[in-house]
Amino acid sequence: MTIEKIAIITDSTNNLPAEFISQYQINVVPLTIVIGSQSYLDGVDIHPEEFYQRLIVEKNHPTTSQPAPGDFLAAYQNAKDDGAEQIVVLTISSAMSGTMESARMAAKNIDIPVTIIDSKSNTMGLGWQVLACARARETGASVNEMVTIVDNVRENLHLHVLLDTLEFLFKGGRIAGAAKLVNNVLKIKPQIRVNHVTGSVEAVDISRTRAKAIESLYSTFIKKLDLTKPLRIAILHNNALEDAKALAEKIISELKPIELIIALTSPVLGVHTGPNAIALSGYSEK
Repeated sequence: MTIEKIAIITDSTNNLPAEFISQYQINVVPLTIVIGSQSYLDGVDIHPEEFYQRLIVEKNHPTTSQPAPGDFLAAYQNAKDDGAEQIVVLTISSAMSGTMESARMAAKNIDIPVTIIDSKSNTMGLGWQVLACARARETGASVNEMVTIVDNVRENLHLHVLLDTLEFLFKGGRIAGAAKLVNNVLKIKPQIRVNHVTGSVEAVDISRTRAKAIESLYSTFIKKLDLTKPLRIAILHNNALEDAKALAEKIISELKPIELIIALTSPVLGVHTGPNAIALSGYSEK
């Protein structure tokens, strides 16, 4: 089967830069952000920088909603109409969102095979898996081979997130496994991670200043990597570009990754992580 016959679909939490989405012809199904009475499609109707500026002053805390099964079905039908004979779907962790269930429900109503992968992650934790899947397709890999490659990436994948405050996790009801970090919520700088086995969030560390928190983010993240192997690393930020650039310089100097991506975190994730959050996501190749 030629590469054009396998469509790849993901959701808008993947955070891959637009050039990758275009280059690899990845179809994105957006989640929805609701601010007051207004709804926005993530990555379509509102720019991340605008969103984070609004988040600081917005009286009504934004909420989010997953795509409906009909949204995925429309994406499936479009892929089929474009000549796809099979579809691979990669979604945000099923432990974080009902997005995967919507994808499954939609798959019952399309007459070509749909393979759905739970990334057990979000942001570039999902993005790296999507990218590996797309690059495997470029080499002529079958769907089964693409799934195996994605699984291998996930096994070696790490995602650590530094929050400037726990306030937005509280507001969004996503405190989950990070609850043990609660201690003077407006002053601490908590670090959380995604467990890529359970797909849920866990506590890592607490810092009292942002400078120490960023140091801790870097050190705890790189301890998880095999530095003797090629590294692919992404820096995600919630409108904290200067901190992201500083981390990028450090990573390039000390780790020399074969690939480094800097990207703004999608608004639908920023609802829960808040302004100025910053994250590191990446893996050591086998």
